[in-house]
Amino acid sequence: MPNVVIVGTQWGDEGKGKIVDILTEQADIVVRFQGGPNAGHTVVIGDTKTILHQIPSGILNSGKQCIIGNGVVLDLATLLDEIRQIRQQGYFTDPSALKISENASLIMPWHKKIDIARERKKGKNKIGTTGRGIGPAYEDKVARNAIRFGDIFNDTLLRDKIETTLEEKNFYLTSYLGEEPLNADAVLNALTALRDELRSYPVNASLYLAEAVGQGKNILFEGAQGTMLDVDHGTYPFVTSSNTTAAQAAIGSGVGPRQLHTIVGITKAYTTRVGEGPFPTELTDATGDFMRTQGGEFGSTTGRPRRCGWFDLVVVKHAVRLNSISCIALTKLDVLSGLDSINICTGYRCGETILHEFPNDLSVLEKCVPVYETVPGWKEDLSNVSSYGDLPQAAKSYVARLEALTGVPMCMVSVGVKRSQNIMRSNPFDAC
Repeated sequence: MPNVVIVGTQWGDEGKGKIVDILTEQADIVVRFQGGPNAGHTVVIGDTKTILHQIPSGILNSGKQCIIGNGVVLDLATLLDEIRQIRQQGYFTDPSALKISENASLIMPWHKKIDIARERKKGKNKIGTTGRGIGPAYEDKVARNAIRFGDIFNDTLLRDKIETTLEEKNFYLTSYLGEEPLNADAVLNALTALRDELRSYPVNASLYLAEAVGQGKNILFEGAQGTMLDVDHGTYPFVTSSNTTAAQAAIGSGVGPRQLHTIVGITKAYTTRVGEGPFPTELTDATGDFMRTQGGEFGSTTGRPRRCGWFDLVVVKHAVRLNSISCIALTKLDVLSGLDSINICTGYRCGETILHEFPNDLSVLEKCVPVYETVPGWKEDLSNVSSYGDLPQAAKSYVARLEALTGVPMCMVSVGVKRSQNIMRSNPFDAC
């Protein structure tokens, strides 16, 4: 009964969707345990690209059970759009393949209005959210004011929650943010109109997963975003609104922490991030443009260009410690082909001090500059390489150096976006 957790080790966009898709072949159940529709997992099968926002990437594999856990905040309208789109592509033909925790909190219309209006009001001090209502939805969850997925099937409870909540939200929207108020009947009618398409999905996810564990089934836990966007341990306040680290796999799904066996950290061969916030190794020159172009570094949900930079060991070691990472799946190694040399950030110079651990105080980080170790690059195209031994020596040396510096083995190396462009050095499920 091996269970594997997938987490990002940087600021997200590390290629988690592809790795989940590959490992799903050996899983019985795939669980999404945090985040919302601000996260996008891109999976390429053949020549077809599929972007998933809320549904686990395992849905693209037939015969697998997918669960959206209680740690996720759900936008039901966009969820149904996503379901229709992937069905049009020939996937998710069995409705029973998806279950949704009754305790998952919903993103409501007021969350989106508040999210967008707040960012506008903050001006140059904005966080850089996607405007999809994720943060305000998590706020209401913590404030014990959320509308949960199971609530939509109880008319009396649903109306009472909407009316009570709007009394406060409309005051905030109109008096502070200068927005138009929302109508309770309109919100209720829009939500209840979706119910018939959703009736087969509710589940007590914790109980369901406990029974699966008892039956010896393999479970794959799929995270969104990355460690540096964790609301507690990331570059606060430039973070997402949930915990993105491996411990959340237990909390956001309802399994006990002893059921998490192998933690796979997904790590890009360089570093990217979207939105505002610190990024020590960011490149604003031709090399950064090269990475962005070669790597297709544009947000799968928003289309925003990603900021690109060299591999940051300080960031990845921070993630290794926080997540108890067992092994690393290194993605997008092919993007670096063509560079004469490659830099690895091994620390930050802050005045006369060199830091090897990520500082919590961003005012300290702002004064730091990266310390680099330079290694040789390679010119060869890696896209058709199918075994590790066939990689150019410089590419193998780069991977080996990252292993030595992180102290973690690289169990997988990705050399392209397709399923077939992945080199499995050791199977995470076998390590459980």
